[in-house]
Amino acid sequence: MRIDRLIRFPHYPLSFLSLCLCGFSFRGAIMNLHHPVTVGGVELPGNLFLAPVAGYSDAAFRSLCYGEGADLCYTEMVSSEGLARNHPKTRALLARAENETRYAIQLFGSKPEVLAQACRELLAYRPAIVDLNCGCPVPKIVRSGAGSALMRDPGLLARIVAAMAEALGPAGVPVTVKIRSGWDEGSLNYLEVASRAVEAGAAAVTLHARTRAQGYSGSADWGQVAALARELRVPVFGSGDVSGAEAPARMIGQTGCAGVMVARGAMGDPFFFRAAIAALEGRPAAPPTVAARAEAARRHLGLAVAFLGERTACVEFRKHFCSYTKGTAGGAALRSEAVRASTQAEFEALLGRWAG
Repeated sequence: MRIDRLIRFPHYPLSFLSLCLCGFSFRGAIMNLHHPVTVGGVELPGNLFLAPVAGYSDAAFRSLCYGEGADLCYTEMVSSEGLARNHPKTRALLARAENETRYAIQLFGSKPEVLAQACRELLAYRPAIVDLNCGCPVPKIVRSGAGSALMRDPGLLARIVAAMAEALGPAGVPVTVKIRSGWDEGSLNYLEVASRAVEAGAAAVTLHARTRAQGYSGSADWGQVAALARELRVPVFGSGDVSGAEAPARMIGQTGCAGVMVARGAMGDPFFFRAAIAALEGRPAAPPTVAARAEAARRHLGLAVAFLGERTACVEFRKHFCSYTKGTAGGAALRSEAVRASTQAEFEALLGRWAG
């Protein structure tokens, strides 16, 4: 069997060490790790995605990530209750950038009938994919029975997926789910939950390989991603500890997953996608200069102002500015000023100083 076929199919997860022992170079082994993937009837050009991140994966940031090569970007998680009730703030989360030719929306909720109604509402936005959040560990979300609370009730999760699939199926929009390993170490039920979701109609599963009890602490167990990739007949995407441009290649090489969803690793760094795709394809990528990063931040702010208005955009941009400047010379002093900036002009001045 050809080595590129071994790498691409989840039933044959190979570590980089095993590839090298077989006589293949690191670069040669990862040449085909960036490849198209089909979810339901939707073919995506590649397998590197921006995860839905509340407060970060807004239309402005998604636009920059698409510009740097992201194959699919998800909205922030959207309340099915808010959508069904036509809440203005919920609708605002569905803003779409001009270059979002592929548009993925993530919903959260706990009532099958409400999620089905929300899906019908979403058809007007022409999504490529609609994802169900089964992993958010935030107490407010969990108390409502949504997010990672669904990991404790696989039957309800399956009923929700079936209701969503029924609402979206006639339009050819696939339903996917993003799950965690389980509620805690004593209930690692990701294999059962994922299988129930697929039986109910899910076209793909993303596993953030941490429990709800872990939150975002500790280490993600990529071995669980490998186990799930072997188990399911639909694409499995990995998430968790995807930090650094070579991490997606390591995850695919070690687990055999179909693709990778990056969250915190891309915050303040839309260039992550360009560098990660280069690593997946076995070629080098020059790191962005400070001037290039500052220009990206400037474009991000400009887009945010266009979507949200100057006042709201500038308040929201404070955290983005901190992410962009993290780890750079003089960044700490700039961040201390940015937390008080409230106009586009003030941020422009800070970005100008950062770029030198």
